[in-house]
Amino acid sequence: MEPKDTISDGQAGPLAAKEIPVGAVEPSPAGATPGPESVLEAGPEPEPQPQPVPESAPVAEPGAAPVAAPVVKRPRGRTTLLIAAAAVLGIAGGTAVGYDVQAGRAPTPLPALSQPDLAYPAKALPADKVPDPLPASQDRRVRTDGDLRKLLADRPAGWSDDKSALVFRDGWLDEYASRAFRDKGPQYEYFLESGMRRIAGAAWKRGQYRTAETYLVQFRSGVVQEAQALAQGQRSYMPGTEFGAGNDGDPLKGSGNGRYYLYEVERKPGYLPTYRARAIVYRGDIMADINIYDTVPISKKDIRTLAERQLERL
Repeated sequence: MEPKDTISDGQAGPLAAKEIPVGAVEPSPAGATPGPESVLEAGPEPEPQPQPVPESAPVAEPGAAPVAAPVVKRPRGRTTLLIAAAAVLGIAGGTAVGYDVQAGRAPTPLPALSQPDLAYPAKALPADKVPDPLPASQDRRVRTDGDLRKLLADRPAGWSDDKSALVFRDGWLDEYASRAFRDKGPQYEYFLESGMRRIAGAAWKRGQYRTAETYLVQFRSGVVQEAQALAQGQRSYMPGTEFGAGNDGDPLKGSGNGRYYLYEVERKPGYLPTYRARAIVYRGDIMADINIYDTVPISKKDIRTLAERQLERL
């Protein structure tokens, strides 16, 4: 009798294995599902590779319900481009249609350039109703068109005419560019282009070294107010130290645009110190340029007084 733990030769136990080539699968009976014992693995199964998760994708916490994937919206740039193209085509088409309609119309005749009914006044006033002309005290054109030298301020008390100032010829000045400016060439060219009309001036002296010079520069009428432009140009460089006074000056009361300045003292070896004061103001087509020179300091009152006296005459 065979022991109980002995298996007969004609029966295979569950632990018996057939010789199957590596990687082959044992065929199973028809209709049966192969079990795990029917496959011989050549090695361990490869571990699944983790898939990259988008940064914007929500990460589900452990134990939480699955999160739905974000919905990708369709870009709107194409729609905007189509609308813009349609608008451009619509405008172009409307313009073309408008030109076509206008071209088909008959031209409209223009009125005559000379029409007697446009004259003013339509009828001259009677002689007894014609208004009197403005007096010279109210009509600035009468004052400025006359003798420009009469608009110069009177010589102050204590001063005398400076005969050494040869730049003046009977009250007229023809060398203002070279007298008042360092770059006389470009300045003279500027005067010619800006329509400078005439220049009147006066020179006085008091004591041994104090002198004063006044220039009235008048321009012709034009689109640009050249007297204002010249005054503003002169004031623009006065705060500098190379050509100007080195300060912003003080406003000249009653003018609305004038200013007066005291220069820094100029010292040279072998010469007395030079002090200078200057005032710039304009009214209408005339710019006034007043200067005082001395070897001792000049007060603001001295230059302000001369400038105010000249402003009263303008």
